[in-house]
Amino acid sequence: MVALSVKKNLLILVLVGVLAGFVPGYVKGQNCGCAANLCCSQFGYCGTGNDYCGQGCREGPCASGSPTTPTTNGGSVADIVTQDFFNGIINQADASCAGKNFYTRAGFLDALNSYNQFGNLGSADDSKREIAAFFAHVTHETGHFCYIEEINGASQDYCDETNTQYPCNSNKKYFGRGPLQLTWNYNYGAAGTSIGIDLLNSPETVATDVTVSFKTALWFWMTNVRPVVSQGFGATIRAINGAIECNGGNSGAVQARVQYYTQYCNQLGVAPGDNLTC
Repeated sequence: MVALSVKKNLLILVLVGVLAGFVPGYVKGQNCGCAANLCCSQFGYCGTGNDYCGQGCREGPCASGSPTTPTTNGGSVADIVTQDFFNGIINQADASCAGKNFYTRAGFLDALNSYNQFGNLGSADDSKREIAAFFAHVTHETGHFCYIEEINGASQDYCDETNTQYPCNSNKKYFGRGPLQLTWNYNYGAAGTSIGIDLLNSPETVATDVTVSFKTALWFWMTNVRPVVSQGFGATIRAINGAIECNGGNSGAVQARVQYYTQYCNQLGVAPGDNLTC
């Protein structure tokens, strides 16, 4: 009943806003990306008051003092992705790496508040396998959190001019950035829409704001990879870089990803499952 009442109130707010012609910013679409003084409600909308900052508050100045911790069927993601687990990856990067002082566990957990279904699958083991898979790909894509941006990426043309929904800004470059190396204008545009930031006109934000950076990785994962996670780790490789690596394209890269995945599964105490390669 409480949920129905909250949803009703939110609907009224949206309708009033549309009729009054006020600027959308008080109530945004799901997954939030709220201003610093606004709470993200349990239903994914920005605002103030108990409906937003009370029970289930996901980010912002929540009444409890801290956002609700995203959970899995085996406990909280934070309990699985411990500081020791995170350090075990990033500590393998050289001290000179740009990502060494950029990527943080806190940034990951902040981003997770906007994608709290990540690491929440059918069973505790399924949840751990998803987490292991995500960080296996992140480890490979960034070289143990060494790289924030694609090497020589600025020299590459990642503008799909046929995509009219997310047209390129001729003064910007859409090369790989972030934990999963977000690439192409249509990915920057769609990710930005999801998290409430105009990444088409500010793609560099993915390389300067660690929370935004992890949000784009989680957006890509939940949109493109999560649907095939149940098919095995090999299917996640295909979803991320299949045309380049699968079917003999780059067997070395495939094996490297699998090695990281099985290593993290072992650390988390879960069997890696079948269908590891693509």
